Amino acid sequence: MADRGTAIRFENVVKEYAGGVRAVDGVTLDVPAGAFVVLIGPSGCGKTTLLKTVNRLFEPTAGKIFVDGEDALAADPVRLRRRIGYVIQQVGLFPHMSVARNIATVPELLEWPRRAISARVDELLELVHLEPQRFRDRYPHALSGGQQQRVGLARALAADPTILLMDEPFGAVDAIERTHLQDEVAALHARLRKTVVFVTHDVDEALRLGDAIAVMRAGKVEQYAAPLDVLAHPANDFVAQLLGAGDIVRRLALVKVASAMQPVPESESAALGSRRPTAASVTPAASLREALSALLATDATSLPVAKDGKIVGTLSLDDVRRAARGAE
Repeated sequence: MADRGTAIRFENVVKEYAGGVRAVDGVTLDVPAGAFVVLIGPSGCGKTTLLKTVNRLFEPTAGKIFVDGEDALAADPVRLRRRIGYVIQQVGLFPHMSVARNIATVPELLEWPRRAISARVDELLELVHLEPQRFRDRYPHALSGGQQQRVGLARALAADPTILLMDEPFGAVDAIERTHLQDEVAALHARLRKTVVFVTHDVDEALRLGDAIAVMRAGKVEQYAAPLDVLAHPANDFVAQLLGAGDIVRRLALVKVASAMQPVPESESAALGSRRPTAASVTPAASLREALSALLATDATSLPVAKDGKIVGTLSLDDVRRAARGAE
């Protein structure tokens, strides 16, 4: 990963409970500013405990944690939490408060002007695809699980934190809603470039969302790298088995069409410029897994690659095979 400055730094962090049980055992890890870092591992591996040391819901037994260069353990914990967004699986919306009041919680504590708070609520509802006029006066019991999770995300973003902590936020919603929420979080991250630390036990979710993945076991980090690097070069058998590193189709989900397609020559591109792509086409930003699915659904041996309504290249089964070998 490119060095973009460090948003969170763990230095030999330990969290020990009674009886000498170490939930976190000497973790040293840097989270670059603006990165989406996923913590993954089996139940009890320490991923949620490590996450909660950042906003000091859990106090570490030893080690240091720096947030935006500041010693988090020396900071006032209440002030620290108000500048770090936090989203959990259970959402935790206040049932007696409307959607608007839930989102406004931290801005009100920070004594923002009333008009600024109202504008921020509407802005965030739009951002998470909930129409303000329809949803701002509803109460949590009148929302679906996915809608509650969107409100929880909006509340976490309300005071414009630089860091967002997400603890298995989509674990309680159905598979279709989970996919939609993953898409929205990925789009929000691309747009807002917040630093995100995201805990999950779902391998596909981790691979889909993360710029980097920290694989944990028994309180330690077994490997920390970009998703494709972890799949192609697992540090040990545990990492390989946990992530299914031998699954080539899973690897293809991490490679973009743009890196494997055959670009259309400039002269030919000009000739094709006015021609609209067919329905059976893919975009350069699509994954090779999506492209392979589209190819297998047709009798074609290649697909046009389209961007902004124009054909910019082609992708064949041979191109996909070459890319799959290159990812090994």
